[in-house]
Amino acid sequence: MSAAPLFVTLEGIDGSGKSTQARRLAEALRAQGREVVLTREPGGSPGAEDIRKLLTEGPPDRWSPETETLLFTAARRDHLERVIAPALARGAVVICDRFADSTRMYQGLRGEGLRELVDRLHAMMIGREPDLTLLIDIEPKTGLDRALARQGGEDRFEGFGAGLQARLRQGFLDLAHAEPGRFAVIDGGRGADAVAADILDVVTSRVA
Repeated sequence: MSAAPLFVTLEGIDGSGKSTQARRLAEALRAQGREVVLTREPGGSPGAEDIRKLLTEGPPDRWSPETETLLFTAARRDHLERVIAPALARGAVVICDRFADSTRMYQGLRGEGLRELVDRLHAMMIGREPDLTLLIDIEPKTGLDRALARQGGEDRFEGFGAGLQARLRQGFLDLAHAEPGRFAVIDGGRGADAVAADILDVVTSRVA
């Protein structure tokens, strides 16, 4: 296979199956002979993982949306410098569970002017978009039920409730509609095997 780099992100509301599908995609591409770096946000580098704990644990009102945006941007900058950019420079496929689109939604939708703040910080400090974003679309109630059932301790955003999940879903779909060249929308309401097969078809066509 070609060694051209590819930066793939998986997005969607909580409980949509992103992490599972990211792992399955990484396994499939490695079986095809590609170097794959599987990572996540917030996190992905030692410093960013420290920030992840601040963001994903505790009560919903622990941080304001503005403070969250600054923390996410700091974590993403470290992640980009230490993991994503070096991997792409050597021709790897980078698969990231969430990236800037999640900040555009989870923080940008929660107050007047916040989306503009998110975009300004992204332009100043990150300046990189994925080559391909896989949006795993699922009904908000189904996703929230799945997410709460995990009981992994990182449930701060799930604590905002079903109303926010519905707004997030529509926001992600609006992003996909605005950038059809970057996004592929995948029906996440089916079995994991069917979702994984669709994702691999989309990514393989981009790699080829």
